[in-house]
This record gives sequence, structure tokens and C-alpha cells, in this order.
Amino acid sequence: MGFWKRILINTVLFVAIAGFFQSNFHIASIWMALIASFILAILNAAIKPFLVLLSLPITLLTLGLFSIVINGLMLQLTSAVVGRANFGFSSFGMAMLVSVLMSLANVIVSNFFAKSE
Repeated sequence: MGFWKRILINTVLFVAIAGFFQSNFHIASIWMALIASFILAILNAAIKPFLVLLSLPITLLTLGLFSIVINGLMLQLTSAVVGRANFGFSSFGMAMLVSVLMSLANVIVSNFFAKSE
């Protein structure tokens, strides 16, 4: 799936999840969701590989479950870059829940686009 297609899908997912968890996760506008998706993609490309490498022992020890914590950390970092008033979570646990929901939705959407191409 292309880079821009994934950005748009993540934007829609951010808006949908923020609508579902209104008191715990907020986005100021759809444009902020688009900016957050773009920044998340850049942070995932630039910083996440180093975090995965550094946390490899604990990730192996937890059979891969620590990757949820890394994904939540990436969302919190995105929130700090974009601004918590524009894109924010009530807690780190909420960031981890959003990361799990986004991962599941991305798997479903990726499988759908892989079958249609």
C-alpha cells in the first residue's frame, strides 16, 4: 500500500477512534489528524527502528507484547510534536489502546487492499 494511502487511512482511523473515545482522545480538526498521521509516519520511519532495537531483549522476553508499549510511545511522541491541545490522550494507557485499535484496523484494511489489487 502506498505512503499517501496509508496516511489517509490513518487520518480516518484517528478521527473515528477520537469520535468513539471523546473524553479520552481528542483531535482539534481533521487537518490536525492529517498532520498527526504524517508526523507519525515520519517518527515511525526515523525513531521507531532504534526503539525496537534497544528494546529487543524485553520484546523477546514478553513474546512481542512490548511492541504495544513502543507504539503507544510513538503516539505520545506524535502528540508532543503536534501539540497536546490539537492531538492528545488522557493517559499513556489510552495511547496504547489507540495503538492496538489502529494496528488491528490497519491489518484489516491492508488485507482488503492487497486482495483488491
